[in-house]
Amino acid sequence: MEEIVKIGSVAQYNAMRGVTTKHPLITVIDLSIAQPMPARSFNFGLYAVGLKEINCGQLRYGRKHYDYQEGSLIFVAPGQVVGVERGVEPFAMKGWVLLFHPDLINGTPLGKHMQDYSFFSYDVNEALHLSDKEKSIVIDCFSKIEYELDQNIDKHSKGLIASNIELLLNYCNRFYDRQFITRDNANKGILERFEHLLKDYFSSDKPQHEGLPSVAYCAEALHLSPNYFGDLVKKETGRSAQEYIQSKVIDVAKERVFDLNKSVSEIAYELGFKYPQHFTRLFKQKVGITPNDYRMMN
Repeated sequence: MEEIVKIGSVAQYNAMRGVTTKHPLITVIDLSIAQPMPARSFNFGLYAVGLKEINCGQLRYGRKHYDYQEGSLIFVAPGQVVGVERGVEPFAMKGWVLLFHPDLINGTPLGKHMQDYSFFSYDVNEALHLSDKEKSIVIDCFSKIEYELDQNIDKHSKGLIASNIELLLNYCNRFYDRQFITRDNANKGILERFEHLLKDYFSSDKPQHEGLPSVAYCAEALHLSPNYFGDLVKKETGRSAQEYIQSKVIDVAKERVFDLNKSVSEIAYELGFKYPQHFTRLFKQKVGITPNDYRMMN
């Protein structure tokens, strides 16, 4: 089995890339002057944002591959595994990488809502592809952070560095919104497949055996990461993926409650509810009346 190298500190990563450590908890590296990463797998204990400005071969993320195109950003969160393919010749690389330890943002406004940047859990094939203007904004954010690292550490350093990271991530949120819009046709295709997936699911006996379909189940069936899938559904429909699934459950339930040969409890089990009272509660929450009252309206 391949050994996975743990990257637990900024100094350890800097040493591997042959660059000086200016701050123990954060680094910004100009990749054109750094040593290539060795062909190994690495378990990162750091956050990373990488900008690759040229097509530079294949990187492995978990068991998946991603072909970098010019001007693309990827995001790595602590605990994720990234590796460079063996047998790939080292090449001159152009771009930037920002890495920082979670301790850097503890106690800062960014630290309180870091989990809101869901793109850190996207798959590599869901990377952010930048326009030239967007790329210049991202590089400017890297440069501002690098400027702070070149100053003497004082009482303002942590707040300014964290604020500039937050600025970068907020721009990335905006750019991902743009990417969702510019890929509108592809997104609509995913929503259509989502609809068919739910229709087929409730037309089968899967609910009785596997329960209600989860967001993670739907995302996997559509070959997307749960976070990317959830964000896409939210931006396209204004509803969360969970709300969308619940809406489909209620649509199916409305048809089935008029089958007087089945009790409401039987219908609940057929739809995948473990307990009939949970079905009744959700139905009343979404429709305004209980399934029995809805049945009486026929």
